[in-house]
Parts: sequence; structure tokens; C-alpha cells
Amino acid sequence: MTFLPNPTEPSPPPGCALLALPPEIDYCNADAVLSLVLSAVGGHGRGLRLLVLDLTGTRFMDSQGVRLVNDVRQRLHPRARVRVVARPGGVASRVLELTGLRRDVPVYDNVAEAMAS
Repeated sequence: MTFLPNPTEPSPPPGCALLALPPEIDYCNADAVLSLVLSAVGGHGRGLRLLVLDLTGTRFMDSQGVRLVNDVRQRLHPRARVRVVARPGGVASRVLELTGLRRDVPVYDNVAEAMAS
């Protein structure tokens, strides 16, 4: 998997990273996705202030997707914040709501909102 910038989305400002996650996150690929996310943000070092995980293209996500988001959040340095973008009413949004992770990780409807403030 390669994280490619989406030309229709705003580019992240310095100290911020935006990663689009795959269409499916489950037991088969969650560990590999976690490794890719951590290595993608590793180049920022302690300068990373904000990581936005874009789940708008994710059509299937089970509890492994929740674990992935939580593991990313816990493995970043304490000053880095994690935000998630998920389609309202989509599978990822519903899974995050049902598991209660939305209380700990802010979920936004679009990338622009997540990158703002």
C-alpha cells in the first residue's frame, strides 16, 4: 500500500500528516496498515503535531480498525494529536461510534474540517 496525496484535498501544513487508509481494514491487513502508518509518520519525528487518518474510502472496518486507530494514537508522542475523517453514516463512522472510540479521537466529516483549528 502506498499513501498518495489526493489532489482534491488540501495539502497538510508543516507538522501535520494526512493518510488515506485502505478500503478494508480487518484481521488480514490491520497489522500491515499499522506498520505503514507508523513508518509514514516516523519521518516527522517529534515535529508531528497532527495526524489525520482519512477513512472516507474505507467501506469495511471491524474491531481491528478500531484497534489500529487506538494503537496509532498510543504510539505517537504525547504532543501529537490524532483526528479521523469518516463519511457520516458510513461503516467506519458507525464502528467508531459503537465502540466508543469517538470519545477519545475526534471524528470529522471531511478533511478540511479535520485539518482546521
